[in-house]
Amino acid sequence: MSDDFEERLKSAIERGQRRGERHDQAARAAHLTEEECKRLHTSYRLSLSERIEKAIERVAQHFPGFRTEMLYGEVGWGAAAYRDDLLLVSGKRSNLYSRLEMTIRPLTSYHVLELRGKGTVANKELFNRNHFVPILEVDPDDFARLIDAWAIEYAESYAART
Repeated sequence: MSDDFEERLKSAIERGQRRGERHDQAARAAHLTEEECKRLHTSYRLSLSERIEKAIERVAQHFPGFRTEMLYGEVGWGAAAYRDDLLLVSGKRSNLYSRLEMTIRPLTSYHVLELRGKGTVANKELFNRNHFVPILEVDPDDFARLIDAWAIEYAESYAART
Protein backbone atom coordinates (compact mmCIF):
# COMPACT_ATOMS: atom_id res chain seq x y z
CA MET A 1 0.00 0.00 0.00
CA SER A 2 2.80 2.42 0.72
CA ASP A 3 4.35 1.71 -2.74
CA ASP A 4 1.04 2.59 -4.33
CA PHE A 5 0.92 5.81 -2.32
CA GLU A 6 4.49 6.72 -3.36
CA GLU A 7 3.67 6.14 -7.03
CA ARG A 8 0.51 8.20 -6.84
CA LEU A 9 2.37 10.96 -4.97
CA LYS A 10 5.15 11.08 -7.58
CA SER A 11 2.57 11.03 -10.36
CA ALA A 12 0.64 13.90 -8.74
CA ILE A 13 3.83 15.94 -8.34
CA GLU A 14 4.74 15.39 -11.99
CA ARG A 15 1.23 16.38 -13.11
CA GLY A 16 1.46 19.53 -10.98
CA GLN A 17 4.82 20.42 -12.48
CA ARG A 18 3.51 19.90 -16.02
CA ARG A 19 0.45 22.00 -15.20
CA GLY A 20 2.71 24.76 -13.87
CA GLU A 21 4.82 24.65 -17.03
CA ARG A 22 1.71 24.86 -19.22
CA HIS A 23 0.47 27.82 -17.16
CA ASP A 24 3.83 29.59 -17.60
CA GLN A 25 3.76 28.93 -21.35
CA ALA A 26 0.20 30.26 -21.58
CA ALA A 27 1.20 33.39 -19.65
CA ARG A 28 4.13 33.98 -22.03
CA ALA A 29 1.83 33.47 -25.03
CA ALA A 30 -0.72 35.89 -23.56
CA HIS A 31 2.03 38.47 -23.06
CA LEU A 32 3.06 38.10 -26.69
CA THR A 33 -0.56 38.41 -27.69
CA GLU A 34 -0.84 41.59 -25.59
CA GLU A 35 2.20 43.07 -27.34
CA GLU A 36 0.83 42.01 -30.72
CA CYS A 37 -2.54 43.64 -29.89
CA LYS A 38 -0.81 46.88 -28.93
CA ARG A 39 1.21 46.85 -32.14
CA LEU A 40 -1.85 46.16 -34.29
CA HIS A 41 -3.92 48.82 -32.51
CA THR A 42 -1.19 51.41 -33.01
CA SER A 43 -0.91 50.55 -36.69
CA TYR A 44 -4.67 50.77 -37.25
CA ARG A 45 -4.96 53.92 -35.15
CA LEU A 46 -2.35 55.74 -37.21
CA SER A 47 -3.84 54.91 -40.59
CA LEU A 48 -7.48 55.40 -39.55
CA SER A 49 -6.91 58.65 -37.65
CA GLU A 50 -5.29 59.99 -40.81
CA ARG A 51 -8.36 58.88 -42.78
CA ILE A 52 -10.62 60.61 -40.22
CA GLU A 53 -8.62 63.83 -40.46
CA LYS A 54 -8.90 63.92 -44.25
CA ALA A 55 -12.63 63.10 -44.29
CA ILE A 56 -13.50 65.77 -41.72
CA GLU A 57 -11.29 68.34 -43.43
CA ARG A 58 -13.07 67.68 -46.73
CA VAL A 59 -16.49 68.13 -45.11
CA ALA A 60 -15.34 71.40 -43.50
CA GLN A 61 -14.08 72.72 -46.85
CA HIS A 62 -17.58 72.48 -48.32
CA PHE A 63 -19.18 74.57 -45.57
CA PRO A 64 -17.45 77.91 -44.87
CA GLY A 65 -17.17 78.78 -41.19
CA PHE A 66 -16.21 75.35 -39.89
CA ARG A 67 -13.02 75.12 -37.88
CA THR A 68 -11.13 71.86 -37.55
CA GLU A 69 -9.10 70.45 -34.71
CA MET A 70 -7.04 67.35 -34.09
CA LEU A 71 -8.07 65.18 -31.16
CA TYR A 72 -5.67 62.98 -29.23
CA GLY A 73 -5.18 61.58 -25.77
CA GLU A 74 -7.73 59.99 -23.45
CA VAL A 75 -10.63 60.67 -25.83
CA GLY A 76 -8.82 58.89 -28.63
CA TRP A 77 -7.13 59.98 -31.84
CA GLY A 78 -9.02 61.67 -34.64
CA ALA A 79 -10.44 65.02 -35.65
CA ALA A 80 -13.42 67.33 -35.30
CA ALA A 81 -15.00 70.16 -37.26
CA TYR A 82 -17.25 72.66 -35.53
CA ARG A 83 -18.98 76.00 -35.89
CA ASP A 84 -21.05 78.22 -33.63
CA ASP A 85 -23.53 80.40 -35.51
CA LEU A 86 -25.32 83.43 -34.12
CA LEU A 87 -29.02 83.64 -34.98
CA LEU A 88 -31.01 86.87 -34.50
CA VAL A 89 -34.79 86.54 -34.75
CA SER A 90 -37.10 89.39 -33.65
CA GLY A 91 -34.28 90.92 -31.63
CA LYS A 92 -33.61 87.67 -29.75
CA ARG A 93 -30.23 86.10 -29.93
CA SER A 94 -29.50 82.39 -30.00
CA ASN A 95 -26.56 80.24 -30.92
CA LEU A 96 -26.63 77.22 -33.21
CA TYR A 97 -23.78 74.83 -32.57
CA SER A 98 -22.74 72.19 -35.10
CA ARG A 99 -19.97 69.62 -34.73
CA LEU A 100 -18.69 66.46 -36.38
CA GLU A 101 -16.21 64.40 -34.39
CA MET A 102 -14.65 60.98 -35.03
CA THR A 103 -11.99 59.22 -33.01
CA ILE A 104 -10.25 55.88 -32.66
CA ARG A 105 -10.46 55.09 -28.95
CA PRO A 106 -7.42 53.95 -26.93
CA LEU A 107 -6.76 50.23 -26.54
CA THR A 108 -8.58 48.69 -23.57
CA SER A 109 -8.39 45.35 -21.81
CA TYR A 110 -11.14 44.12 -24.16
CA HIS A 111 -8.68 44.23 -27.10
CA VAL A 112 -11.03 45.87 -29.58
CA LEU A 113 -10.55 48.59 -32.17
CA GLU A 114 -13.26 51.17 -31.53
CA LEU A 115 -14.40 53.97 -33.82
CA ARG A 116 -16.51 56.64 -32.16
CA GLY A 117 -18.49 59.26 -34.05
CA LYS A 118 -20.66 62.16 -32.91
CA GLY A 119 -22.60 64.55 -35.08
CA THR A 120 -24.57 67.64 -34.02
CA VAL A 121 -26.33 70.01 -36.41
CA ALA A 122 -27.83 73.28 -35.16
CA ASN A 123 -27.96 72.13 -31.50
CA LYS A 124 -29.59 68.80 -32.40
CA GLU A 125 -27.75 65.53 -32.01
CA LEU A 126 -27.67 63.73 -35.32
CA PHE A 127 -25.78 60.63 -34.19
CA ASN A 128 -23.62 59.27 -31.40
CA ARG A 129 -22.15 55.96 -32.53
CA ASN A 130 -19.55 53.40 -31.57
CA HIS A 131 -18.34 50.63 -33.84
CA PHE A 132 -15.92 48.10 -32.44
CA VAL A 133 -14.36 44.83 -33.59
CA PRO A 134 -11.92 42.50 -31.79
CA ILE A 135 -8.44 43.68 -32.74
CA LEU A 136 -7.46 40.35 -34.31
CA GLU A 137 -10.56 40.42 -36.59
CA VAL A 138 -10.27 44.01 -37.85
CA ASP A 139 -10.69 44.80 -41.54
CA PRO A 140 -9.31 48.35 -41.99
CA ASP A 141 -11.33 48.77 -45.18
CA ASP A 142 -14.58 48.32 -43.23
CA PHE A 143 -13.53 51.07 -40.82
CA ALA A 144 -12.52 53.33 -43.73
CA ARG A 145 -15.94 52.84 -45.34
CA LEU A 146 -17.66 53.70 -42.05
CA ILE A 147 -15.58 56.87 -41.64
CA ASP A 148 -16.52 57.99 -45.15
CA ALA A 149 -20.20 57.05 -44.69
CA TRP A 150 -20.52 58.95 -41.39
CA ALA A 151 -18.83 62.05 -42.87
CA ILE A 152 -21.10 61.98 -45.93
CA GLU A 153 -24.21 61.44 -43.80
CA TYR A 154 -23.25 64.43 -41.66
CA ALA A 155 -22.64 66.65 -44.71
CA GLU A 156 -26.02 65.71 -46.16
CA SER A 157 -27.83 66.44 -42.89
CA TYR A 158 -25.98 69.72 -42.36
CA ALA A 159 -26.80 70.85 -45.90
CA ALA A 160 -30.49 69.98 -45.41
CA ARG A 161 -30.89 71.86 -42.11
CA THR A 162 -29.06 75.05 -42.96
